[in-house]
Amino acid sequence: MIEIAHLGRPEGDASGFEVLRRALVARNPGYDVAWHSELGVLEPHPEPRVLFVQSGEGRGAIFRPGAASGILSPLAVGDVVLLHPGEGLQCHQSIDVLAFTTPDPLPPEAPGFVRPDHDPEITDTPGGCAEEEEAYRRILLTWRPDKGPYVYHSLNAHRVRIADSFSHYHPLEDGFDELYLVQGVSPEARLLTSDQVATIEEPETVTREQAAGLIDEHLLEAGDLAFLPRGTMHRGLGGVLAQIISVPGFLPDCEIGVDHHLRAIEERLGLEGSDALPFHESASDEPVIK
Repeated sequence: MIEIAHLGRPEGDASGFEVLRRALVARNPGYDVAWHSELGVLEPHPEPRVLFVQSGEGRGAIFRPGAASGILSPLAVGDVVLLHPGEGLQCHQSIDVLAFTTPDPLPPEAPGFVRPDHDPEITDTPGGCAEEEEAYRRILLTWRPDKGPYVYHSLNAHRVRIADSFSHYHPLEDGFDELYLVQGVSPEARLLTSDQVATIEEPETVTREQAAGLIDEHLLEAGDLAFLPRGTMHRGLGGVLAQIISVPGFLPDCEIGVDHHLRAIEERLGLEGSDALPFHESASDEPVIK
């Protein structure tokens, strides 16, 4: 079941975040996630951590107790900090951070600060949720070395601006859960989801009444954190800038498209107007697997 925590609201969303965290942890042993608002110092921890900067700007220092000096870097929204066991983060100006604890060692070749808008090793790579030729899609942590410079199988992340993605899900077996950390929105930004993939994949059996309840729509705000469990169909559209985080990593051939099924349901039932099903036109001609 999809969960959305509204972390960007002035009052925060502690209860919504805790529900989301419990869902993530229950499905992924060895992982955890924490939200740190107005962070100044993040103390060392015995396990690896991956931090996503959500708001604020300044300078940060990765430190290890007893060490003479730390690693310094500017920090801004969209940046990622990799903390090895025993390392902490000192922020010279307070920032908001989403912090994942992961079960496996971090890639030794990756820098402590991964900055998608400043690292010459990270360039636009259209694909997935953003196929346009000029799409902003920057892969920070990846499953395969041919996709990006920093390979890590425990958690993958790419920062992307989604205009209109295809409708897809990640399989229950050998798939992964996904989170959208929303960092910017246009007025029409939204997320379409469905927990009825089994029904969608049998378009010849769907009734008009079932079709009316197949798709849910969620309006998005900057600061939202959406948790999309494996097996949940999802599609971002309307202008969403987000860190797309997969737990564990983003396995190849695990984006299973369903737009051809949605189109088949609509055409068979003759759905029109407000009854029509939202599907991605160019992904609906045939099955799509990425």
